[in-house]
Amino acid sequence: MSAEYHQPVMLNETLDAMEIKPDGVYVDVTFGGGGHSREILKRLGPNGKLFGFDQDPDAWSNAPNDDRFTLIDQNFGFLANWLRMHKVRAVDGILGDLGVSSHQFDSDARGFSIRYDAPLDMRMDQSRSLTATEVVNDYTVERLTEVLRQYGELRNAWQVAKAIVKQRPLQRSGELMRSIQMFAPRGAEHKFNAQVFQALRIEVNEELEVLKQMLQQAATLLKPGGRLVIISYHSLEDRLVKDFFRSGNFEGVPDKDFFGNLSRPLEPVHTKPLVPTEDEIQRNTRARSAKLRTATKLDLNE
Repeated sequence: MSAEYHQPVMLNETLDAMEIKPDGVYVDVTFGGGGHSREILKRLGPNGKLFGFDQDPDAWSNAPNDDRFTLIDQNFGFLANWLRMHKVRAVDGILGDLGVSSHQFDSDARGFSIRYDAPLDMRMDQSRSLTATEVVNDYTVERLTEVLRQYGELRNAWQVAKAIVKQRPLQRSGELMRSIQMFAPRGAEHKFNAQVFQALRIEVNEELEVLKQMLQQAATLLKPGGRLVIISYHSLEDRLVKDFFRSGNFEGVPDKDFFGNLSRPLEPVHTKPLVPTEDEIQRNTRARSAKLRTATKLDLNE
């Protein structure tokens, strides 16, 4: 199943950026189809350890049968707590391949994709109570506008929200798209619908807040010299990662000490993100918006 579940993006670039030590301890916070994890295991020696996180029960069928690997059925927002339960307090590297897996986009069961007429669910973790159905049917027009503007970056968020409210109740993705099709720019209907779906998905799964939590915990968990590698797929995620790597906060405002030195736990390895090659984009179109950023943990005792 793993080969079809999710094709790992920028695989070689990711593994090189992590600078894996054979006896190191690593974490893949977005296990998914296990493509990145399997390559990490190939570079680990017999004493190395790899922990994977994934809240989607479908991912469990992809878990490698390897004594060096442990899959944790949890949201990566609880990264530090769950590693502590496994008696791990410091790691050599952390990988996060953000967004929705190919498997989730290709499934017609949960409403992630604009290609299918599916129930408006969009929960990555099926134990969560909030679904996209509740967002579109129960939110006020003002709250729905804010979700579409903030997470979908829609300029006409107010008009779209009013159209959704007028057409309620909406139970399926096809109904949702039909209710707002008049607001899609001609020739950019696909992008417009994707922005709406992105906004709902981020709201349902609290993706940006969870990402912030993970980044802060990762900075604490990494050993000096350890690597944090993040692949993002839209500007909202990438901006958070970029600002945190550069300034140590999510506002992007440099915090300097008395001597004018930057006060931050991580240092970016590259000034600009790495992006997929044209060859990879041709082989895997979902890689086209990927940006890979790497930071290393500073030794504050130096």
